[in-house]
Amino acid sequence: MDITEFHRDFFSLDGKNAIVTGGNTGLGQAFSLALAKAGANVFVPSVADDDGTTRKLIEAEGRRMEFLAADLTEPGVPRQIVEGCADAFGSVDIVVNSAGICNLADVEKFGRSEWDPMISVNLTAPFELSHEAIRFMIPQRSGKIINIASMFSFLGGQFSPAYAATKHGIAGFTKAYCDEVAQHNIQVNAIAPGYFATKITEATRADAETNQRVLDHIPAGRWGDVADLMGTTVFLASRASDYVNGHVLPVDGGYLVR
Repeated sequence: MDITEFHRDFFSLDGKNAIVTGGNTGLGQAFSLALAKAGANVFVPSVADDDGTTRKLIEAEGRRMEFLAADLTEPGVPRQIVEGCADAFGSVDIVVNSAGICNLADVEKFGRSEWDPMISVNLTAPFELSHEAIRFMIPQRSGKIINIASMFSFLGGQFSPAYAATKHGIAGFTKAYCDEVAQHNIQVNAIAPGYFATKITEATRADAETNQRVLDHIPAGRWGDVADLMGTTVFLASRASDYVNGHVLPVDGGYLVR
């Protein structure tokens, strides 16, 4: 490719169709809206009730959204999701494995009842959905799979060994799947968000001492805003990242360097 061919269309997702699991709430909503703003239609499977807010945001961008109430851990659901996207929009070009859960408990109380659900949702479901998606991506010789990792892909996981294990697993899965499918022009990368101001972190931010302890560890001096993830999502979903593969990209305000 000649460098004179590079232009802003490299970041365009016009004509592309995406699946964003859990894409109607929290960080998932930001991923969905980012893709829509760049031009993609978005298929959203989620266990969370849909109040129509995300659909309004996406349709305001002139794009389409389809919602499917679905539990990713149920047998056959990943295939149903991928085929549902293909039926609704005509192709499966982008998958964002965003859905996840985190249960906390002291290590002596953290047993299989806490461990198993997180393995199923955070690690097995992304594998199964990606496995179904590449059935469409390999023949079309293009595709983007974006997994959602974590700071705990790099660090320990106090009070949640299963969460840390799944996020280390996501990092490994990202690299392993890249090694298999890059030959088909499919890019598999991960975003590792740092500490973000979301509903999940409200209690932490409300406690002055804990809030300051987090801020002291972030060189940027602030919690992340969900909008901080949107550009990264578009980059990894677009032609601009066609030679970026098997990478876990922290979006953390510098958290990991301190």
